[in-house]
Amino acid sequence: MVTTDRADCAEALRRFRNHGISSEARQRQTAGQWHYEMVLLGFNYRLTDMACALGLSQLKKLKANLLRRREIAERYSTAFAGLAGVTLPAVRADVNPAWHLYPIRLNLEKLTADRAQVFRALRAENIGVNVHYIPVHRHPYYRDRFGYRGGEYPIAEDAYERLISLPMFHGMSDQDAEDVITAVKKIMVAFAV
Repeated sequence: MVTTDRADCAEALRRFRNHGISSEARQRQTAGQWHYEMVLLGFNYRLTDMACALGLSQLKKLKANLLRRREIAERYSTAFAGLAGVTLPAVRADVNPAWHLYPIRLNLEKLTADRAQVFRALRAENIGVNVHYIPVHRHPYYRDRFGYRGGEYPIAEDAYERLISLPMFHGMSDQDAEDVITAVKKIMVAFAV
């Protein structure tokens, strides 16, 4: 699902979803027309009826799920404020994120470990951390097709080497979140310079 308040984006998305065709089948049927034109490269991104039904049922839970994710994010942010080994996600005052992920950046210069060691230590504490996302130019498709070898995007590469995503899902209990907090603090203390 994509939402936008821009008419031009909505129209482009509709075309993209519908094989790049300039008009909808219902529009042509209502107008008694059959002619259509493919004006851009598009795909068949129309959802099945089952996927639509599932999406509609999930929308009923959206407000509660977002609220829970925001509670967990606030809990993390409060617990990790001032923790020397991590930089918390920055959030602009005019933004209210959905918190699909809760990524922290490791301040590696303040730690005796690299990201891989921190990752393994958190996993050893039974914390389901992950890394999101590998920079696009590091994937084989782009390396092979465009000749990227690393070093082309030093800011993205540095960020990638520092990022770890903490567990974040609306079904987390308060104890789950507390377990994450306890483990992160433990590991940051253990690897502090």
